[in-house]
Amino acid sequence: MTTRLTVLATGGTIAGIAGSAIAQDYRAGEIGIEDYLERVGGLGLGAELSGTQIANIDSADIGPAVWHPLHAAALAALDDEGCHGVIVTHGTDTLEETAFLLDLTLPATKPVVVVGAMRPADAVGYDGLRNFANAVRVASDPQAAGRGVLVVMGDRVFAARDVHKVRTRGTEAFRGFPRESVGLVTPASLEWFGAPWRSDSAAAYALPDSLPEVVILYAYAGFDGASVRRQVGPETRGIVVAGVGEGNMAEDARSVLVELAAQGIPVVRASRLDEGLVDREPEDEANGFVAARALNPQKARILLQMLLAGGTSDPAAIQRAFDGR
Repeated sequence: MTTRLTVLATGGTIAGIAGSAIAQDYRAGEIGIEDYLERVGGLGLGAELSGTQIANIDSADIGPAVWHPLHAAALAALDDEGCHGVIVTHGTDTLEETAFLLDLTLPATKPVVVVGAMRPADAVGYDGLRNFANAVRVASDPQAAGRGVLVVMGDRVFAARDVHKVRTRGTEAFRGFPRESVGLVTPASLEWFGAPWRSDSAAAYALPDSLPEVVILYAYAGFDGASVRRQVGPETRGIVVAGVGEGNMAEDARSVLVELAAQGIPVVRASRLDEGLVDREPEDEANGFVAARALNPQKARILLQMLLAGGTSDPAAIQRAFDGR
């Protein structure tokens, strides 16, 4: 049986052009999906690919305006009996956020793979073709279903919950935490490091029409209550603190956040560290705070937005949701 995959393109470096094989600067999102699929057509990937252009932009510009049509197109592809899997091409800067949002809001019935590149298409050592070929390999494997949304970069397969970008240059720019990678892949081989973990194939959340405003406050030496007040506005519905160490912050900032939590604005403690596991501390219950566990600040923000949009604002209920991730 021929494997049929739907490719949803959003732009990014994987579709970027520098105009020179050795230039440092480049323009993201220059190659359209039809053009791109023609370029990969001679690789002998062993799958029938059809593409839809959702956007063609730098991933720094991606947000709800792109997430909604991307989500709708992915749902439609997953509902299509003739489609066996979905590949999303994406810029690397916000790839982990889009992957996590899709992981929360898509069923795990078929493979969904997000892929990008660290070098533009006309650069020496362009990694996009290999990453894309690897993504086809993963999306073509029935064993990729039941694992949620996956990210393929640098011959590694990551779970959307775990993956994060750790370098600005080089092709080994992504890591996973708390799980490193969940598989290794080449265009000719695929090895999984365990069985599928999504026992419930349904989506965890419905993507709301609009996402409530949740701000991320970055803690630093000298971070105080005045800094908190300057960044929290009348439309703010939730706060994530990218705390120092294990989600910590100065006492002056903490006291203001306790006030805001008492006013009904959920406060989530995350860590600014690459590998920041944030457990609950004894004061969290009294303060009304939530511990982000293994989610980094940008992913904690998305999960909190989903919960608030669904009417969940009680800190204990929010904590249960974070514990379940």
